Amino acid sequence: MRKNQHVTPHKDGGWQVKGAGNSKATKRTETQAEAISIARDIAINSKSELLVHNKSGRIRQKNSYGNDPFPPRG
Repeated sequence: MRKNQHVTPHKDGGWQVKGAGNSKATKRTETQAEAISIARDIAINSKSELLVHNKSGRIRQKNSYGNDPFPPRG
């Protein structure tokens, strides 16, 4: 099953990578950049989306590594 990967702030500090619908984090990191790198690899391997949230929890970036309904025109 393809679960979108979310990079969100962790309640105890740092950042976490969490699959959509999961109650626990897949990975917890000190920096957002580390979390994004890990989540990007997972999203690419599972052909899903990567959603990066800011410190307040709002989505600030979204990347699709799966079946993009609106692929860029080349």
